[in-house]
Amino acid sequence: MLDAGYDLPFTLGHELAGVTPNGTPVAIEPLAYCGHCQCCIEGRYNLCLRSPGHIMGVGRDGGMAEELLVPPHALVPLASSVRVEDACLVEPLSVAVRGLGLARLNPSHTVAVIGGGSIGLCAVAAAREITPRVHLYARHDPQRQAGEQLGAVLEGGDEAHLVIDCAGTGESIAQAVNLARPGGTILLLATYWQGLELPAVEMSLKELQLVTSMAQARQGLARDVDLAATLLARQPRLASALITHRLPLDAAEEAFAVARNRQAGAIKVVLQP
Repeated sequence: MLDAGYDLPFTLGHELAGVTPNGTPVAIEPLAYCGHCQCCIEGRYNLCLRSPGHIMGVGRDGGMAEELLVPPHALVPLASSVRVEDACLVEPLSVAVRGLGLARLNPSHTVAVIGGGSIGLCAVAAAREITPRVHLYARHDPQRQAGEQLGAVLEGGDEAHLVIDCAGTGESIAQAVNLARPGGTILLLATYWQGLELPAVEMSLKELQLVTSMAQARQGLARDVDLAATLLARQPRLASALITHRLPLDAAEEAFAVARNRQAGAIKVVLQP
């Protein structure tokens, strides 16, 4: 958002965790939805009529603020094995969990993930909970190494039933179309700040389905964030694979500079007050 030139009249930070006054560690679902509009009633509160004003760190103050009050429903319980310092990963994991649910991934499918940033690696981790056939296409060596730690095979493999674009470029969507098998599905988990031109002819010739997903909400009886918190507990290597740097809050400017330098090994840069 900073690099795209957005006017930001609020404080950033939508991947956050903390400790309640009684000492309970929690992740935060960064959505202060109304609970009354039709989308909220249907469980799709990520599409609340307040959007984007209900999204912490995007349409209202977020986790880098000096003080942040959140509604009780935003609290996400953590397993005792999960450190609160790592629980900022619950939010990006929930993005992947929601997308895979909407794309109807099943254990017989082969998955290709394009992009080795935090969302791409979260998609690898979430997909590996469902199918062992997960391939990662990443640009930088640290990303590829993290993907292998999470159980992904680097590139190769058969045409994929599901291709997940976590890179968000014209090149990545063209690659996704090329990797998808006829009748397959492409899931868009990247953010396309500059828009996107689809290779429509190629998609039509393969009869590919396109699935979009935004943030997190509820699927059936389960919240995406609760499933993500469970996934983080089930995969203890996730935090060490994704979190490459930890800096204090007053070093935020340095943290953003570090995060931009993917070639130097940055994946997820965490601020700790």
